[in-house]
Amino acid sequence: MSRTPDKQDLVEHFAEEYRLAQSPIIREVERAVLGCDYGATSWTTRAEAERVARLLGLRAGKRLLEVGAGSGWPGLFLAHTTGCDVTLVDVPLAAIRIAVERAISEQLDGACRGAVADAAALPFSHNAFDAISHSDVLCCLDTKRSVLRACRQVVRSGARMVFTVISIAPGLSSSDYQRAAECGPPCVEAAVEYPTLLRQAGWDLIDHVDVTPEFAHTVRRLLSEWKARAAGLREVHGATEFTELVIRRRAALQAIEEGLLKRGLFVTDAVATGEPENVDTNRKGV
Repeated sequence: MSRTPDKQDLVEHFAEEYRLAQSPIIREVERAVLGCDYGATSWTTRAEAERVARLLGLRAGKRLLEVGAGSGWPGLFLAHTTGCDVTLVDVPLAAIRIAVERAISEQLDGACRGAVADAAALPFSHNAFDAISHSDVLCCLDTKRSVLRACRQVVRSGARMVFTVISIAPGLSSSDYQRAAECGPPCVEAAVEYPTLLRQAGWDLIDHVDVTPEFAHTVRRLLSEWKARAAGLREVHGATEFTELVIRRRAALQAIEEGLLKRGLFVTDAVATGEPENVDTNRKGV
């Protein structure tokens, strides 16, 4: 089944990814593949980030919360291009420090804050934000519904949340399901479909766009850029680690091309009245 690493191991893994992502050669790859060089760990391209900005209606004075912000992609880009205020939240302190330093160097028009916090226990008051975004975060967390509920609790009624997530295609055989779980992100399995999770957490689903073709294209582009810069990347990652990365990405691409893994973009609005459904949040993948 899917990999479910210890929470601290996962934090340390991403902290190391954010650190390595600041190396010149990895930033070079990121610019070629995604169109940015913030040290991204999601699959959001510049074009997709611009789409998210439009969907969220970001502008000066809007208060954006970026959950799982890492070292600032795409949250800082959204703030830089729209003038909105942004708060960046993630668990690895090293990532938030990198993001804040980048924000200072870019001299954003709006306010920028960084906070180290669990996405399922956001340390903000109700009505603190007008918009929320997160990129391929829920597929790396077991507490999916709790995160969605926490997001609902810190925004005003009618606030918009736009996010992307990788998931396992429905209706697979047991063997194909296992392959998808093994090739996907650490917590790609979800006990409940995302539209149901959103409703239970207090969100209205406005739109769901299948961006799997773009996802496959981006993975192919990454593998191509890795091949072109293999020698330098071996120096950064280590020869064995880089070989394993390539093997995992190739396996993921095959799973995507075979229809086992998909990636979706969700557009949601915070429910204006009523309370989220009272449901059990202790089930795996929820």
